[in-house]
Amino acid sequence: MADPVSYPEPLAHPETRGIELIEASERHGRARDLFPVWAAPNVSVLNLTVGASLILLGLELWQALAVIIAGSLPWILTGIVATSGPAAGTSGSVITRAIYGIRGNRVVVAFFGWFISAVFLALNWLASSFMGAELLAQLGFTDPVLVPVFVTLVVAAITVLVAVYGHSLILRSYPMVAAVLLAIFLLVTAFVLPHVQWSYAAPAPLEGAPLWAAMTIGFAILASTPLSYSNSPDLARYLPKSTKPSHIIAATALGGALPCMFFTAVGSLLATGIDAAAMDLGIESALLALLPAWLGPIFVVGVIINTISLNGMTTYTASMAFQSIGVPIRRIPSAVVVGAIGTALTIYLVMSTSLLEAVNLMLQLLVLISGPTMTIFATDVILRRNRYSGDDLFDEKPGSPFWYRSGWHLPGLLAVILGAAVASLFLSNAVWTGPVAAAMGSMDLAVPVSMIVTAGLYIALSPALRRGLRKTPVAEGAPA
Repeated sequence: MADPVSYPEPLAHPETRGIELIEASERHGRARDLFPVWAAPNVSVLNLTVGASLILLGLELWQALAVIIAGSLPWILTGIVATSGPAAGTSGSVITRAIYGIRGNRVVVAFFGWFISAVFLALNWLASSFMGAELLAQLGFTDPVLVPVFVTLVVAAITVLVAVYGHSLILRSYPMVAAVLLAIFLLVTAFVLPHVQWSYAAPAPLEGAPLWAAMTIGFAILASTPLSYSNSPDLARYLPKSTKPSHIIAATALGGALPCMFFTAVGSLLATGIDAAAMDLGIESALLALLPAWLGPIFVVGVIINTISLNGMTTYTASMAFQSIGVPIRRIPSAVVVGAIGTALTIYLVMSTSLLEAVNLMLQLLVLISGPTMTIFATDVILRRNRYSGDDLFDEKPGSPFWYRSGWHLPGLLAVILGAAVASLFLSNAVWTGPVAAAMGSMDLAVPVSMIVTAGLYIALSPALRRGLRKTPVAEGAPA
């Protein structure tokens, strides 16, 4: 195995590689290197926000904790999908050609991939914008629009720079970033705990359908984060092909799940000690009010560092999507385009909503896309036993292994579309409540329904995959 600290790409230069195959001589690292890569982005203020929202939904503390644990289980899917990166030696946006076909994949990546990336870029930049604006307000800069927009532009520029330097910078710097963020957030937690009402009881305890509605809505919000990380192969693709899949799954899933669970729980505890009037001003204002004057700026810096680490990873992986759908653009200019799209959406949200409202609404809507796409990716990895040929994935000619029928793989496309359509009937939020969700008292079962329907349809419609990998290409017009 290659030396775990030997990086073939120089740190002093931007990474020019895009979706190109990574040869065996260029592979390096160990699976455990992925743990801090996923931990750094997930030591996040968004977890505190989501945790607080569970209490605002009317849950008791123990109920909120149960939802947090359940909502972290989909991180296993993120880990399973990550194993395809070393197997294929390319990005996830190319590997999914095996699922949707050469042409079908272009449509899916162009629509779903960009939407997910833009939403998460905006949500995380929004968090740093509000927190940074709150800090600057204490220094006398109080413009409610110009200040957060300024913070957004500065943080976005640094984020795009991280994406430009790419994989080597991420792998080398994120362990230190994770350690720094963990220290800052644990320090903040120490000052939050004295305000916790350990005997907290919901003002109006929920029972029956309202209780299940609150718990399922909370689960959907939490599950949307791991389900959105279908880019996990991109961070693992430099690992040697011989790396054990179980190690990749464990490092990826635990790296993301552990900080998510812990700091989401802290957010729930925080909400028990803050009155409704303070919470109406925003979780960011309420939290800063609890911290000593010297710690507030440090925490805001930590939030901004976290935002850069998470969005740097997202921008890096999204920068390869253009290439995978056939747009003639190099990875670095593509990263700039991704950053510009996310910045524009962030500025719009800054001027139109609060952090808590934006997070909950966006994450619930996101599951209609991320649930089916992540589920079908993980299902395909399992059905193929993680056997992907990089050369076949890059063969875009008619009659190639993943050409299927005229470039479209109907089982994959139908499973995702129908999975999202059926899930929408079970979705419940401020914008849309599906008829089934309404009939069940606003219970939100969109996540489990999308997963069950998508996986079931894909398995049922793909008899060849159930029998094992095809050994010969699928000719034009052959049954898929």
